Amino acid sequence: MIRVVLADDQTLVRAGFRSILSGEDDIEVVGEAADGEEAVALAHEQRPDVVLMDIRMPGTDGLEATRRITTDPRLAAVRVVILTTFDMDDHVYGALRAGASGFLVKDTEPMELLHGVRVVARGDALIAPAVTRRLISEFANRRKQPAPSPRLNALTEREREVMGLVGAGLSNDEIAARLVLSPATSKTHVSRIMTKLGVRDRAQLVILAYESGMITPGWMT
Repeated sequence: MIRVVLADDQTLVRAGFRSILSGEDDIEVVGEAADGEEAVALAHEQRPDVVLMDIRMPGTDGLEATRRITTDPRLAAVRVVILTTFDMDDHVYGALRAGASGFLVKDTEPMELLHGVRVVARGDALIAPAVTRRLISEFANRRKQPAPSPRLNALTEREREVMGLVGAGLSNDEIAARLVLSPATSKTHVSRIMTKLGVRDRAQLVILAYESGMITPGWMT
């Protein structure tokens, strides 16, 4: 059973998401929060698999709540998905940097919401949609040209190549096809990279790939 906490200051929004999620046999909504402080408290109390987190809430906002959840070792298994009204919201990029595993636009289709919750619950990151790559590219492009990160020195040349392709938004299967590897080998490379760099998930690899200067917005397009 996938346990979900809903965090949004609008009661009707929470009710809508609860209605969609509760209709599934494998998903259970275990709590609702109207602000970030409540969301963090519920994360500690319920230890959900996924928190659907609105960014713009009164008091402690979703950005700070996300940071507090993702940096707490006791909540290492909790994944945060950001809910936003606009897919080019500046705060979404900040939330991804803070440790969120992906984001969904609030008017997303029900099937996309359910798919997103399941993807994140199994430990993957919700970064496949082209809009996510566009968002990361847009805001990474506003930053000064970064210096190469010494963290990347731990990677082999093949792992750097794989990380660059992850940063470009390719799936494990797409990486395998491009590098003439088996999907299992591609997945192993990605897992080893995350372990070496100490990142939570694939979304954090994408952020690091941009911010370390490994790839730049528009790369491979």
